[in-house]
Amino acid sequence: MKTDKAYTKYRKADRRFSNKDKGFTLLEVVVAVSIFAVGLLAIAIMHMSAISANSTGAKITEISSWSLDRVEQLMSLPYDDPLLGVAGNPHQVTSDDYTISWTIADNNPTQNTKLIRITVTGRGKTLQFVSVRSRSL
Repeated sequence: MKTDKAYTKYRKADRRFSNKDKGFTLLEVVVAVSIFAVGLLAIAIMHMSAISANSTGAKITEISSWSLDRVEQLMSLPYDDPLLGVAGNPHQVTSDDYTISWTIADNNPTQNTKLIRITVTGRGKTLQFVSVRSRSL
């Protein structure tokens, strides 16, 4: 196999291409580390966002549970129970982290019904439910 003499001379004169010089240049390493750092920052931001969303979801779930529990309690009471009376509006119960209040409107939306509006406030969130209770026939 015959080699080109000019090419061989060029290879000997230019030491950048010798077989001893293997690896990455400093610039390549800096660019690679920069890209890696940007990727890690993006992952960290997504992680913090996911934690925040989970926390908000947990708060709303807990508030929903409290309010639906109160709806079930009120709906199971007799129609003429004092807790379903207009006289005590707004009714209110306070726990450690939450305040549950409800208002009653008689004959709304129709005769022999009560409109129950329940509001739960706590941990920076507010949730409201509306239910209608009718008189048993």
